[in-house]
Amino acid sequence: MSVLKKLAGETASYGISTILGRSLNFLLVFIHTAAFLPEDLGINVKLYSYVAVANILYTYGMETAFFRFAAEDKTRYYNLIQTALLVTSTIFSGVLILFSSSIISSLGYPHRELDLICLAVLIWIDSITAIPFARLRLEKATKKFVTAKIINILLNVGLNIFFLLGLKKISEGDYLTFLQPLAQMLYIPSIGAGYIIIANLLANMSYIWLLRKEIFDYKFEFEWPLFKELLVYAYPIMIMGLAGMVNQVFDRILLEQFLPENFYPGRTSRQALGIYGNAYKLSIFMALSTQAFRYAAEPFFLSKNKDKNSTETLAEATKWFTIVCIFIWLGVCLNLDWLKKLFLRKAIYQEGVSVVPLLLLANLFLGVYYNISVWFKLNNKTYFGTIITFIGLAVTVILNIVLIPKLGYMGCAWAFLISCFTMTLLCYYWGQKYYPVPYRIKSAVGYIVSAGALIYFTLSIPIANLWISIPYHALLLILYTIGVIVVERKTVLPERWQKRFNLS
Repeated sequence: MSVLKKLAGETASYGISTILGRSLNFLLVFIHTAAFLPEDLGINVKLYSYVAVANILYTYGMETAFFRFAAEDKTRYYNLIQTALLVTSTIFSGVLILFSSSIISSLGYPHRELDLICLAVLIWIDSITAIPFARLRLEKATKKFVTAKIINILLNVGLNIFFLLGLKKISEGDYLTFLQPLAQMLYIPSIGAGYIIIANLLANMSYIWLLRKEIFDYKFEFEWPLFKELLVYAYPIMIMGLAGMVNQVFDRILLEQFLPENFYPGRTSRQALGIYGNAYKLSIFMALSTQAFRYAAEPFFLSKNKDKNSTETLAEATKWFTIVCIFIWLGVCLNLDWLKKLFLRKAIYQEGVSVVPLLLLANLFLGVYYNISVWFKLNNKTYFGTIITFIGLAVTVILNIVLIPKLGYMGCAWAFLISCFTMTLLCYYWGQKYYPVPYRIKSAVGYIVSAGALIYFTLSIPIANLWISIPYHALLLILYTIGVIVVERKTVLPERWQKRFNLS
């Protein structure tokens, strides 16, 4: 149990930056949906989908490779990987900038070259700081990791407020009219939602200063034989990560293209993409716990593969990760009635919240998949990850093509959920053959089914009056929490309490 507490402590530490940072970033949904219409934000939704894929290509599995081989010679591998990423990232971004006009036009967004140039530099920064951040995780330099992430988030939020609530609103004469001439000189309306990308880029530039020691504390050196060994290990992880990321963002790439005209009366396909993309952000709460746990768990379990109790630890950690995710699923779904009004300011964006329960559950399965996938990394059988991810991608592509014309963006949500569940099931099946772990399957199924039933029951009986619905939903969540405590009493309650209430 002490090992689990250590892992939980590290997860909580990373969670400070992840949850606080993402929560602050989530507030940007409030700002963005108030400042722009769905067709404007729809462009950003698609561009950032491509950015997510590009980030995988830029780092090509080297973060995991660094964790795997750093124990042999951390400095040597750090120098090698950082050198390789610096060279390849510069080439990749250089090509994007050089051909920005033709690339952005081919995507259907002419005259948005500035957006692509900014994104090319942004991805370059993410790439050259990826291994420095990995080094901080490996060295347990949690404080510096957390500080850098939080500063970046605060800068991004601050710059969004400055550009969109400050310059934009003042230039339009909403307030502080005496500053309107100055604001109109500084704010360029044609850039529009591109200011979101500019703010993101300026915030990410802070990483170069905050991680200057790690970035520049290496020798520019390259050893092809050693790098070839790294590539052999990392390329299946890159392909797996690439397919996995495409799996996550492919719905937003396909929606605009495959949605029939007038599927949503009075809405264009680009508006539907903007609505779905911003409703999707309400499922970000599930991704928070997944990312925080992965930051701590990946180096933790990869470094303890020879521990005789590692499988039991993994099983227990996965059980509690699942329980936490289920509470997030419940918490968001039971409070959708006021969350949508709080964060999706324009009524047009609130049309898409029906996808949120499905997307949250999909991310829950995706988080479980990431947790149990440690078996093929420990056994150097990363090709299994590639197979599983490509099967998941195939499910996503086929179901999106089939379901979008019939169900609209609800088809995207169902496709993602079925894909994530399929990947989790396959990973568990093969994992039990090569790295048996005593997972608490009955427990997980029981919690998911009971929580799903509660969500379905609650959403089937909407309560318009928030003064009634909020306390009522809070009561349901408390009752469910009590039920979990009773079931897990031997773990969560002190022994004297168990005897006192006859719970043993």
